Amino acid sequence: MSVSTALRTRDVRPVDGPAAQLAGAAPIIGWDVGGAHLKACLLGGQVLSGQVQGGPVQGSPAQSGQVLDVAEWACPLWQGLDRLDAALDLALARWPGATTAHHAVTMTGEMADFFAHRQDGVQRIAQHMLQRLGPHTHFFAGHAGWCGAADVAAHWQHIASANWWATASHAAQALGDGVLVDVGSTTTDLIAFKNGRVHSRSHTDSMRLANGELVYHGVVRTPLCAVARRIRWRDTAFNVMNEFFATSADVYRLTGELNPAHDLHPSADNGPKDVPGTQQRLARMVGLDARDGSDGDWLAFAHAWRTEQLAELAAQLLRVLTAADLPVQAPLVSAGCGDFLVRPLAAEAGRPCLAYGTHVARMAPGAQPGAAAWAQVCAPSVAAAALLRACIDPNPVALVANLAAAHGTQVSTPCG
Repeated sequence: MSVSTALRTRDVRPVDGPAAQLAGAAPIIGWDVGGAHLKACLLGGQVLSGQVQGGPVQGSPAQSGQVLDVAEWACPLWQGLDRLDAALDLALARWPGATTAHHAVTMTGEMADFFAHRQDGVQRIAQHMLQRLGPHTHFFAGHAGWCGAADVAAHWQHIASANWWATASHAAQALGDGVLVDVGSTTTDLIAFKNGRVHSRSHTDSMRLANGELVYHGVVRTPLCAVARRIRWRDTAFNVMNEFFATSADVYRLTGELNPAHDLHPSADNGPKDVPGTQQRLARMVGLDARDGSDGDWLAFAHAWRTEQLAELAAQLLRVLTAADLPVQAPLVSAGCGDFLVRPLAAEAGRPCLAYGTHVARMAPGAQPGAAAWAQVCAPSVAAAALLRACIDPNPVALVANLAAAHGTQVSTPCG
């Protein structure tokens, strides 16, 4: 594969004003403010020192633009902006030197029903982030590029739920052609990219819902009554109870695929997340109790739900692949805490599967242990940081060459 554009992408315009003075010197922290989680990525620069959970973090010129650390915190934004404050407190404690950084913010949390409407959500989240992070805070506005505090009100529609564009742009610049499949706790993004650019005419979540690029299926918070109308238990298909009895986390907790680190929210009944509690919640979906079946029965039942969810994702992926008309060798790029579902999707589609955390994100030699795995889960925060760095880096050609060398690709003539 070839890198068809420099990291100073045609899809994202360069930053003007104070941000342009960064010139690669300061670290960048990428933020993805979701409705249920706050995700963040520390990108190396020449000025940052601090302590990260017992390990020193020191940015250096050699690490400029490379991932040093990535983390995630529960942030149930529907409960109020104090939940965002609590998550930010943890983040800023993790990175004490964050006051020297520039901040790249993307968001989806404006959809939380705490806000009067999406515009209200964008503006209040942006104001909150500015208050906590300082004036060197920039907001990702999708295909419109970047904006500062003064432009948020005018560009709120571009800022709203633009995190998928950031991740897809970053993947496009690294790989050229493919489909981003970001399976998160609540939703799945299916975004084609072609010739180094995002291949989508959608600019809003409503548009993506219409064309299959946004699927409200995730591996933690999705109510199971939204996954299937009928489900097979043993040898009989049952109508599903349309009650909030269980979530997708119960399914993947039982199959052993959900990492406990991503199982951050209360269960449907606020009960324990052990095997008996998980089995009981699943049993309620068809009017049974856990004692009505064996461990093997409930594991098979969990796999039945898994099959239903995979079938829905596969159908929507087919829509995206058909519309994009990608080369047959174009890969699926997995991301999100549900990335374990992408490999079977790729197998069914007959395409290779690459991981965002290892094939797109650039990890610093001194990155925190497990940072690549967290980059996989928190891809939009990594992408936002990388895109901001690319827009302001004084030597984009060298930056692209470094990326290409890291992934064994060749670089064509850069844009701009």
